[in-house]
Amino acid sequence: MEEKFDPLVAEWLSFVNNPNFNLVEKCLKFSQILEYPDLDVNDYINKINRIGKSLKETISDVKNPTYLISMLNEHLFEKLGFSGDDDDYYNPKNNFLNEVIDKKTGLPITISILYVEIAKFIGLDLKIVGFPSHILVKYNEEMILDPFYDGRLLDVDDLQDILDANYGGQLEFQPEFLDEVKSEQILIRLTRNLKNSYVQSFVYEKALRCVNMVLAIEPESPEDIRDKGILEERMQNSEIALKYLNKYLEITPNAEDVDFILELIRSIKIKN
Repeated sequence: MEEKFDPLVAEWLSFVNNPNFNLVEKCLKFSQILEYPDLDVNDYINKINRIGKSLKETISDVKNPTYLISMLNEHLFEKLGFSGDDDDYYNPKNNFLNEVIDKKTGLPITISILYVEIAKFIGLDLKIVGFPSHILVKYNEEMILDPFYDGRLLDVDDLQDILDANYGGQLEFQPEFLDEVKSEQILIRLTRNLKNSYVQSFVYEKALRCVNMVLAIEPESPEDIRDKGILEERMQNSEIALKYLNKYLEITPNAEDVDFILELIRSIKIKN
């Protein structure tokens, strides 16, 4: 069975690789491609601009970063009512920046993208941090902020608490967890988040498109090669599933889930 060409994945790749578009524009294009074909990207850019300009109007001439961050937090979270979505965390809509702007709730990654963009309007150069399981933001190296929880300032104990909550005490904090991540890695992480949401909702066709979008950027990613094989099997595309599952075993022969993948391959062969 030949794999079908997906023009939306091709469009996505060309957009990601185009340096003329910034992260916000790429996130909105992501929404347009996957769920909202009639989305007006410029309309949402204007909404962000209005939020940023209304913040700028409240700022005095003081350029102290602590003051600026406190004003950013007050404006975005207290005045405008943005917040992390603890109640419906895995809702696929939380991955789409247009939805986050409209409903004012989102995931750590989407709230952080908006937070960093709004900060630019008051001269704050914040960076998105690829912290495991929970995207954060930093100002220089001394201030680590959590936009998902109203921009609160975090210390090392707080960071370890986040790891403990998500990894059951199996992961120790490392300084490199606070390294800045570039736009491409943010988009990959966003796409994987959405894939997981779709899988949990049994929307396998859209989950598969997400995997293909990641593989278009990182074609040798073991995690995504494996997931493509699993999803193709669920879509009853046995030949393609076997191709990717076998490729996964070639790349990572000592992976922890080797037994599961071998059993899946065996079951596919029995069915066919």
